[in-house]
Amino acid sequence: MELRFLYVGSADTDQDLGRWLAFPGARLRWRFHAFGADVAAVDLGRGPLVLIADHRSAGSILPIYAVTDLDEAAEVLVAGGWSRERGQVGTPEGPATILAAGGTTVALLRVDRPGAMDDAYADETNAQARRAR
Repeated sequence: MELRFLYVGSADTDQDLGRWLAFPGARLRWRFHAFGADVAAVDLGRGPLVLIADHRSAGSILPIYAVTDLDEAAEVLVAGGWSRERGQVGTPEGPATILAAGGTTVALLRVDRPGAMDDAYADETNAQARRAR
């Protein structure tokens, strides 16, 4: 299990992106506006990518852990007292499951398509990518 992303809710993606990019060594990895959501990934150099997302509640943070076997990992956590908040949902990298316990929410992600977002951002014809002009 690896902490892959911190999914951070934002009321203003532009403003919050600027704050995250103020961290020494931080860089924008990608940013997309699709399906009514504005999501930007900030690479801090080590650790998980920070995903700033305006479709999540401002101030909320959802840790997303990469797992090899999504069903098995979810079953182990459910047996340990977690409950499924949402069954499998699709993400660009692969299926995910959201679990909750004691006021804490986490997501498990099976990475079937690593780098899917980086590849999509590298595609200069991708109209959903938001690039600095």
